[in-house]
Amino acid sequence: MRIVSWNVNGIRACTRRGFVDFLARSDADVVGIQEVRALPEQVPETARSPAGWHAAFVPAERRGYSGVGVYAKVEPERLETALGDPRFDVEGRYMAAHFRGDRGRFVVANVYFPKGSGKDRDNSRVPYKLDFYQAVFERVQRLRRRCPVFVIGDYNTAHRAIDLARPKTNVKSSGFLPEERAVLDRWAEAGWVDTFRALHPDDPGHYTWWRQWGGARERNVGWRIDYVLASPAAMKRVRNAFIWPDEQGSDHCPVGVDADL
Repeated sequence: MRIVSWNVNGIRACTRRGFVDFLARSDADVVGIQEVRALPEQVPETARSPAGWHAAFVPAERRGYSGVGVYAKVEPERLETALGDPRFDVEGRYMAAHFRGDRGRFVVANVYFPKGSGKDRDNSRVPYKLDFYQAVFERVQRLRRRCPVFVIGDYNTAHRAIDLARPKTNVKSSGFLPEERAVLDRWAEAGWVDTFRALHPDDPGHYTWWRQWGGARERNVGWRIDYVLASPAAMKRVRNAFIWPDEQGSDHCPVGVDADL
């Protein structure tokens, strides 16, 4: 089974750039998207109800902002669409799809973690970001007691120096702050596995987001901030983890895993 995650940076724009064709050629069974930036009724029909897929969306209350969605070849048994805290739920950042596969139940939590920079780029949203991390952590910790869990999405944090092209010049930037990286340390200490890094431990130059100016993508000056984290039980099922930097529909690229589920 293939699980893919992609921050599409606006489903309407990404659809114009070939998102539905991507779904068809991805050979994925589950695709989670982040930064949908549209109400469900604003999603183009071809992307709202593509043939062969069950689609669901969790929008932000604010128009043109945030939002997550999931596409699945087999309809989930259950969908969670909220964390239960209005501070977070109004931004449409979390959903968890519960599935039954050939080897039993599993969960794909699709999450769009906040940026911490704030509108004035003064790192004013870092406390909110850290609180959101904690709320998601507590939820998925409970979920993993029942079955394997994958937490996919845009984490908006590069964990290690190897995960961004310019670590020395970004130590004071949200996305590479010590307190943000420490959260991912705590997730790892609790047993969550960064699937790509586990299978490619020392490979540099693998990024998932690039600035949209200055030729950053062409020069591969990027950040790896999109992950598939696996609970210990889920990691035992993983056969492959990948990044697809050649997909051009967004300033992010898709990431994913192949797993025996």
